[in-house]
Amino acid sequence: MIDAPSVELPRDFDGLRALILSRRDTLPKRIAQVAAYALDNPDEIAFGTAASIAVSSGVQPSTLIRFSQHLGFDGFTSLQGVFRERLRERNSSYEERLSTLRAEIQNGADNHRILEGFLTASSKSLDAMARTLDQATLDRAIETLAEAETIYILARRRSYPVASYVAYALGKLKVRNQLVESAAGLSPEIVSFATPRDVVLTISFSPYAPDTIEDARALSERGVPVVAITDSAFSPLVQFAKVWFEVAEADFGGFRTLASTMALAMALTVGVGDARHARSGQKPR
Repeated sequence: MIDAPSVELPRDFDGLRALILSRRDTLPKRIAQVAAYALDNPDEIAFGTAASIAVSSGVQPSTLIRFSQHLGFDGFTSLQGVFRERLRERNSSYEERLSTLRAEIQNGADNHRILEGFLTASSKSLDAMARTLDQATLDRAIETLAEAETIYILARRRSYPVASYVAYALGKLKVRNQLVESAAGLSPEIVSFATPRDVVLTISFSPYAPDTIEDARALSERGVPVVAITDSAFSPLVQFAKVWFEVAEADFGGFRTLASTMALAMALTVGVGDARHARSGQKPR
């Protein structure tokens, strides 16, 4: 039996994720490998067998048991239950989410209480960012983006509204940018124009959009710097990023906010515009 620190077992995936991240710097190499795979591929953990997961993550089946016990579970099956519950919650229909929301506000779908719920969730997200954002990381990201010939903006699904805002604001600030989107399916061609003189700003949260991850991988391999906004140190974007931010958004009734993500995107955009303006003002007369 593996000796594990005495902690209260996490009751949900968010709690489990927080526990793993709090120990990421002290996890043994093989257990850290499983942890990274688990947070990157939660669906596979939920429905795979110990044998298939071990093969996919590149470890022995016994390492899965050690990983589970290291976190305080009595075995892999118990840990797997947390991942299965997360999948059930994530795949709930919007009708089910509304039912959950009504249960939270107790008195039916009162519009003002719904607004209060989202305001509270947004406030929690913003407070968390204010406490944890590293100033040096913010400065490096702005410097990297400001030096680019073109900023390519890469995001899909839930993250897309943030990307759309960044493209709009950079355009107003006269900063050359390219939002990677195409109704004609030309995104691969758009991405192919990026060079090491450019920078990619990419945004993706679990369950990470596969096309976003693949595009970020391909760009990184071609030497294009990547600045990433994501939700985990084990996010697949982190391995490609020159600079990355971890953003944890709170939710209300199963609907997750974008408050802190949008605030960070605005800070990056305005920071780039300001850096460009300052640089142009320093040109020789």
